[in-house]
Amino acid sequence: MGKKLNIPEKKESPADKITGKYHYAIGRRKSAIATVRLYPKGSGQIFINGIEFETYFPIDSQRLAITAPLTVSSNDGKFDITIHVKGGGKAGQADAIRLGIARALLLWQSELRPIIKSHGFLTRDSRVKERKKPGLKRARRAPQFSKR
Repeated sequence: MGKKLNIPEKKESPADKITGKYHYAIGRRKSAIATVRLYPKGSGQIFINGIEFETYFPIDSQRLAITAPLTVSSNDGKFDITIHVKGGGKAGQADAIRLGIARALLLWQSELRPIIKSHGFLTRDSRVKERKKPGLKRARRAPQFSKR
């Protein structure tokens, strides 16, 4: 009768095995949006889009920026974290994830607010790329002027 479709089965990643109650928060930066799930009583595993944290962000400075809210609040290694991030570049994604983790930590324990806020992790960086204007090459770059 009809052809059978050959649909590949979804590969199961280690991030799929993390279950239980979690604290959920969203972080944004430029055009990057990160949804963060914080699982208390974890072993310190972090997965981003189903990929291990160290593989997704090979640059140390970005990894340190992401884990900064956990380090400052003395909660490093106490949570399993799964993150879905889309849009933007790696730097914008890292900042979006940091904001998401900081917000999720507050949902877990609101007493951490003064510590996290004093380091500036709860402030959403609202700077985005300025739009291109008509008659210009970029947002503010005018075409080259020739006198003769």
